[in-house]
Amino acid sequence: MSGFIEGEDRFQATLFPERLDDYVAEDSAVRVIDVFIDDLDISGLGFKTEANDTGRPAYHPSTMLKLYVYGYLNRVQSSRRLEREAQRNVELMWLIGRLAPDFKTIADFRKNNGIAIRLVCREFVMLCRKLNLFADAFVAIDGSKFKAVNNRDRNFTKAKMKRRLEQIDESIERYLGQIASADRQEPQVDKTQRLEDKIAALKKEMARLKKLEARMLEAPDQQISLTDPDARSMATSGRGTGMVGYNVQTAVDAKHHLIVAHEVTNVGHDRTQLANMAKQAKEAIESDELTVVADRGYFSGEEILACDEAGITTYLPKPQTSNNQAKGLFGKRDFIYKAEQDEYQCPAGERLPRRMQNQEKDQTLYRYWSSACQSCSIKSQCTTGKERRVTRWEHESVVEAVQERLDREPERMRARRETVEHPYGTIKSWMGSTHFQMKTLERVSTEMSLHVLAYNLKRVMTLLGVKPLMEAIQA
Repeated sequence: MSGFIEGEDRFQATLFPERLDDYVAEDSAVRVIDVFIDDLDISGLGFKTEANDTGRPAYHPSTMLKLYVYGYLNRVQSSRRLEREAQRNVELMWLIGRLAPDFKTIADFRKNNGIAIRLVCREFVMLCRKLNLFADAFVAIDGSKFKAVNNRDRNFTKAKMKRRLEQIDESIERYLGQIASADRQEPQVDKTQRLEDKIAALKKEMARLKKLEARMLEAPDQQISLTDPDARSMATSGRGTGMVGYNVQTAVDAKHHLIVAHEVTNVGHDRTQLANMAKQAKEAIESDELTVVADRGYFSGEEILACDEAGITTYLPKPQTSNNQAKGLFGKRDFIYKAEQDEYQCPAGERLPRRMQNQEKDQTLYRYWSSACQSCSIKSQCTTGKERRVTRWEHESVVEAVQERLDREPERMRARRETVEHPYGTIKSWMGSTHFQMKTLERVSTEMSLHVLAYNLKRVMTLLGVKPLMEAIQA
């Protein structure tokens, strides 16, 4: 006796269960995937079915979809790994009827059915709505940067290109200096030849970069990525170098942390995304009213106005864009607006009536100032100019209402942090260090939809349980 638990002899005959179903637990997540996809109207979602070149029939879209949803739910996103799993994973054998498509067939399905896959993700959100999981109509919106396949060395911006060309010029000058120094000393043919070869290689690289620079300057945002043409260099918080990738926007339900709406963009900032994501969330949960909270990166008067006109109540802090406070001067918030008189009152108690109206970028702006600034005793604390002028947007009252709401309910910002960080952290953990595996904005959007579907699916199974969720789908 060895004192350890010993396994059976691998050559011993064994009586396995007669049915494959006996290997799959009753509360296994794979059963939810099976029920959910079988309940979908696959033909109405627009999936493409293409026969094999040899005339062999195609796999049914539901089979391939089950394979992908199972893979993303279990952190298996590669088509080659899914091919292997289909041949050895008992749950997957049960789910797709022991079929084993090759990796190219698996990859082509995801590549060719992006729109349909994104609609499947939307279908699950609609199921969550039917289960009354969005009853609070309160979502948090945020964006996060995800890495693209494109390496930083294969992405060029104007600043990066200029820096790289300057480095090559400096290297050529250094090598020329070394050649001149070698010629003045005892001749060293081998060393001179090596330096000349290096200079030739650098000049060849400079010519290549000049061609890339011409292509880069023709691009709308004057940026070019060689591996993934849609990926863009983006700044990230906490890192000085940033990353080449995509900006993923999500609207997350504050109560259950379910992703209500999502979108992948290659714009590095969030300023133009508030109304877009809020409207998508409002449509997804089919609510007449919606409350949205976001961080200061989304602050934009036009976006807030668009939300207000759509019946969406927003909470987000206003960023400090003026340098007056840093200089020790009064800020705009120190000036009190009086709507009835349409004038401001300054910290010294003087009236600032409206004196001018300007039209800038489709915006109507009003200017207010007082003629008493020259003789004011605290002018040095207010402005260094002739007089202090205050600018007011024609829809400024909508922006002021947002700040008033936030002042009354500051806890909304804490709810935002507790809501949006959870899905991003979970999905990035599933993705691993490389994040996206596909290229171009359209295909990356498809990949993200699969991640969102897997996340929401696992989240609802945790909230309701496997069997109750299956019963709800079949009801």
